[in-house]
Amino acid sequence: MESLHRVETRLSGLHHHPRTNANRNRVSRSVNVFNTRHHETPRKCLCFDLHDQLVPYKKAWTWQKRIVEEKKTLIDRNQDCPDSVILLQHTPVYTMGTGSSEDFLNFDVKDAPFDVYRTERGGEVTYHGPGQLVMYPIINLRNHEMDLHWYLRTLEEVVIRVLSSAFSIKASRLDGLTGVWVGNQKVAAIGIRVSKWITYHGLALNVTTDLTPFNSIVPCGIRDRQVGSVKGLLEDGEHGKVGDLRLIDVAHESLLKEFSEVFQLQIEKQTVSDTNILLQFADGDQCVMYDDQLSSAVSLWSHPEIAVVLTRVSTSGKETDI
Repeated sequence: MESLHRVETRLSGLHHHPRTNANRNRVSRSVNVFNTRHHETPRKCLCFDLHDQLVPYKKAWTWQKRIVEEKKTLIDRNQDCPDSVILLQHTPVYTMGTGSSEDFLNFDVKDAPFDVYRTERGGEVTYHGPGQLVMYPIINLRNHEMDLHWYLRTLEEVVIRVLSSAFSIKASRLDGLTGVWVGNQKVAAIGIRVSKWITYHGLALNVTTDLTPFNSIVPCGIRDRQVGSVKGLLEDGEHGKVGDLRLIDVAHESLLKEFSEVFQLQIEKQTVSDTNILLQFADGDQCVMYDDQLSSAVSLWSHPEIAVVLTRVSTSGKETDI
């Protein structure tokens, strides 16, 4: 791990994105950070960059599902289907996978400290909140590798490269445990859903996250290991404190760079009105969440057959939980 001076020097060299009002429009630009050794013409990836915004989980979840359906329609029409990626932070929330057990909640779900959502992704319960960068790749694996294990390992590779290149933190995988680890601490969680080879959900990297809410759950159902953050690892290494916003900035820039290079994609940032694009998703949109009067998930999907799909595991790529 490099010294605090080197980390501070690297951070200070990046463009700083201060928190601004929610009506800010972002400038669309193409980020040419791909590696052209293997692909002369990399596929483009539309990037919705809200990394410095706190987006309610339900709205982002609905947004993902709409993009997935749009991509399925394009594929059915034999039209070009560019990849997409969403980068953001969430307001505090607990999320669970399709088959998650309530045994890993250290609270009564009817009196939860934050909202709890049961989703269609794989994996057990986790926490999302400020200071955690969440990346939702919505990509067509037909254009990459139609192999779900390859996809999981590749997401891990993105984070491992980010920690190494941006912070000189040596991270690794652990056999049988999805995610990215530094020693005994899990710094990035991964949970995905794949429908007709279109991916959604994704990865969450703890950058400056307050880790206290993880004490109310058994993160990812793993009892004998800890959760860590980039900020905590730097401070534990006796490098002192580094500004939170600068840590978020450097991690954000590195995530996009490494994602682009590992997946061989050309990132094209999209113009987004932060408020307007999310206000499209009304509270009654499709979701599976915990009602505060119930101890089990209530399906609010408009079509009953969807609930059946949520529990089906297939290796065909049609509907798969990992």
